[in-house]
Amino acid sequence: MLFTSEQVSAGHPDKICDQISDAVVTDCLKRDRNSRVAVEALIKENHVVVAGEITSKHEPDIRRLVRSVLMFTEPAIYDDFDLQTFITRQSPDIALGVDKKGAGDQGSMFGYATNETHKMLPLPFVLATDAIERLDLARHTALGKDAKAQVTYDYRKKHIDTFLISTQHQEDVDPADVYDICRNIMLKVADAHSLNRDFHVLVNPTGRFVTGGSFADTGVTGRKLMCDTYGGMARHGGGAFSGKDPTKLDRSGAYMARKIAKDIVRQNHAGKCEVQLAYAIGVEEPVSISVKTFGTGKYPRPNLVKWIRKNYDLTPNGIISTLGLRDVDYTRTATLGHFWNQSMPWEV
Repeated sequence: MLFTSEQVSAGHPDKICDQISDAVVTDCLKRDRNSRVAVEALIKENHVVVAGEITSKHEPDIRRLVRSVLMFTEPAIYDDFDLQTFITRQSPDIALGVDKKGAGDQGSMFGYATNETHKMLPLPFVLATDAIERLDLARHTALGKDAKAQVTYDYRKKHIDTFLISTQHQEDVDPADVYDICRNIMLKVADAHSLNRDFHVLVNPTGRFVTGGSFADTGVTGRKLMCDTYGGMARHGGGAFSGKDPTKLDRSGAYMARKIAKDIVRQNHAGKCEVQLAYAIGVEEPVSISVKTFGTGKYPRPNLVKWIRKNYDLTPNGIISTLGLRDVDYTRTATLGHFWNQSMPWEV
């Protein structure tokens, strides 16, 4: 069975917007733990729009926060960009549900874990993300900030079938040099995971990737949901994570679902697990809990649901308290996926 997963770099325009949104969330929570934030960003060339709702004792300096992100992701414009902001307070109708300690909206969230890697993430997604992390850390002068990696893994043969990296590069760089840099990273990733080296190699298939970032594409917060989660291996409730404070269950519910799935695999109750939580606006407890173990479970699913209800406080306030979500630096989740950094409280 072939399965393909993708990851993108910090300089991808959608990821630039995720970083801006999470910089705003983190800044507000640092200065007012009870801040309520739902902020999205859009970037095109040197134009940046930040819009949403903020209810906080702190008034964030949006320009400073945008600049702090662009300094590392779009350095050509970080000191000269056009900023528009459209910020209001949280809707009183939404606030009513949150004030009563209930969910701020209806919706479902999924968490997933598998024992196929030490991070309990799907292997093709780990390989693609590892490649982007190495590419970002290398900061090679020949390359630009915008990049994507994609890995096709053959689960039947247990080897990498195709490894693809598309990366921005300087105009005067020889494409053969870009190929060598990327292939070397691919081989290091394969070696690190004790996998085959005889995969199909694709580097910048069009032959040229000079114009990138916000000058090649428009970026919007929340458009890389598969890169934020499990590389497409698990289902997704559809709500973005970045730009939202932890009272928003799109974010906090997905984090708790991941923790539960990971705990089930960690305790050897299953080899892989997907957990779904669903909420109704203004209601504290989830309206449903679902568990899927893909034939690897050691206990019937109803027993696992009972175990979850017994061991976890799944109210919005309970999730926030259990995971300490008012004290998280969310800028550390805005790239490489929200479950990549194993020091995050939902990963421990």
